[in-house]
Amino acid sequence: MMNSWLWVDSASKVKEAKEDLERSSLIALDTEYDSLHYFREKLCLVQIRAEKKTYIFDPLNGIDLTFLRPYFADERLLKVTHAGDNDIRILKRDYDFEFRNLFDTHRAAHLLGCRYLALSSIIGQYLGVEIEKTKKMQRSKWDIRPLSEGQLQYAVQDTVYLADLYRRLDEKLCREGMKERARKVFEEMAAVNWREKTLDFLGHRKINGYAILDADSKERLKKLYRWRFNKARQTNRAMFLILADKELLYLSERKWHSLSELRAAEIISQEKTGLYGNELIKLLDGNC
Repeated sequence: MMNSWLWVDSASKVKEAKEDLERSSLIALDTEYDSLHYFREKLCLVQIRAEKKTYIFDPLNGIDLTFLRPYFADERLLKVTHAGDNDIRILKRDYDFEFRNLFDTHRAAHLLGCRYLALSSIIGQYLGVEIEKTKKMQRSKWDIRPLSEGQLQYAVQDTVYLADLYRRLDEKLCREGMKERARKVFEEMAAVNWREKTLDFLGHRKINGYAILDADSKERLKKLYRWRFNKARQTNRAMFLILADKELLYLSERKWHSLSELRAAEIISQEKTGLYGNELIKLLDGNC
């Protein structure tokens, strides 16, 4: 079952996927995206298990995924996800998809009172199958090509058991008289939309060490925190990759008057000094 998958990278493979989707009454949907290294989550894979096999679509290889729109919007075709909120948000953001007839195994298990809601736990409880899901693999660099065999197996594994899991959970929802409640939950999920991160105007106060700074340093830290947020948004890089919290804190402890002074202090790397040094000097060589 795990070997039944296809990497879709040509028109002929898209045609095969479409033919399988046309035959299916249920599809399992998952994505892999990088939310660790980017300001805006970067969609890296879309996995769909149809009747015959799992199809892995690569949004980064130029394949036009808009052909999936009618399938996601089709009320007759059931879409099964697990904790699919962000998958739906990102697919809507990137492709303007609509979603109808959704079943989410995470939400269903929560309604049924499951204590452990990780996909591996629910599969173990309801299907008696042990699968390995590691944080290391989940957080791997999904935008780097080629993907490893381990990454591909991880991506396929997420869709393999969702259809069987849906049937078990749906049956239990029926027995418990919870179908209507679940339907409303799934409709709310299908309606979610992506929203860009917003600045936490008091976020600088949450940085470890803020409390012991003097008033001028606190003001510099606030400026640095807001500058970092805007730079991350502008460059679509994670904020910690711009400057770490500890670097913000150290920089805030004094004024900086020149690039050479900043380089000599070695608080931030020479690469970061080259990228951001002039902006930081302009920001920090003020009256506070």
